[in-house]
Amino acid sequence: MRKKLSIVINLLCLGSLLTTFTWYAFEDSFVELHRPNPQRSAPKPSELCKGCKEVIDEVKKLYNQTWEKHEENYHRFRLQLSINCNGSNNGIVTQENTPVGSKIICDKDRSVISVTPELFKIFIKENPFSKKRWDTCSIVGSGGILTNSGCGKMIDSADFVIRCNLPPLENEFHNDVGRKTNLVTANPSIFMQKYGSLTGRRRAFADSLQQYGNSLLLFPCFSYGGTRPACQRAVYAIEDMDIPIQPIFINPRYLERLVKFWQSLGLKEYRPSTGLYLTSLALEFCETVHLYGFWPFSNHPDKLFPLTNHYYDNVPYDRKVHAMPKEFSHWVELHNKGVLKLHLGDCKSDQV
Repeated sequence: MRKKLSIVINLLCLGSLLTTFTWYAFEDSFVELHRPNPQRSAPKPSELCKGCKEVIDEVKKLYNQTWEKHEENYHRFRLQLSINCNGSNNGIVTQENTPVGSKIICDKDRSVISVTPELFKIFIKENPFSKKRWDTCSIVGSGGILTNSGCGKMIDSADFVIRCNLPPLENEFHNDVGRKTNLVTANPSIFMQKYGSLTGRRRAFADSLQQYGNSLLLFPCFSYGGTRPACQRAVYAIEDMDIPIQPIFINPRYLERLVKFWQSLGLKEYRPSTGLYLTSLALEFCETVHLYGFWPFSNHPDKLFPLTNHYYDNVPYDRKVHAMPKEFSHWVELHNKGVLKLHLGDCKSDQV
């Protein structure tokens, strides 16, 4: 589908001229022009760049607002994921697939970690997804599009709810993003930057986990050798303070296979986003996958008012690492094929 989606745009916006672009070139230029700048305050609606409506309208034309699951397309894509990645069995590091004495090769820096008895003890015994199937799953990104969306009840109505990178759920946020959590991820950088690598007091970290109840806590701890100690300390803090959450670790072998799979579909980036590997994993064990908070641009697709990068802050993502607009084009394609449902509107109307 993406090969047919050639967009011709002539737009003078923020002093930059956009001329003829393919879908990918359009994505890169548009997100660069609209990328949140922490040094600049968000513009008022009256200050939106001239021509942005036309650009967003082109994006909306690619999105089929009338969605129906296509069983054949869904099962075909699920089978491709299962054959090439097999997240249901290999997605998580377990005591079954990673015994004492084995070696873990980190997927990014290629450092080698020996599995000691001490490290082995913090692995879950078996993959929590290998024998499970859920009818509906909500995968909740952190995009600013969720602000004032009213999507909380719809998100929580799913059988299994997945969230990215320890997002806040309480107070002013729950009406838009819900509270139910069955799995939440935590990048090791959060431990290192926000909680001082957990080398000192850990109460603030432990308290932050209470809002997720007895969910699974997924760490990508074996991408770089240097992050493993902080992850291990996080597990110890959870155990020592009797937090009911269950730590699990993404398998770097699975990440390697996942990268190759998406590269075969034309997606090339330094590292897949958390949303990409969560959605890929969920498509193997969920019958119907719903995506919320996945909109990589900084203006609302309907009302065009400016959005923060996340619903809780305006910290930009690293464009050298992730290719969010390119990932988004794949979500639109899978949505249009009936493989998953991408929600881009407020849940009161559920329309773009």
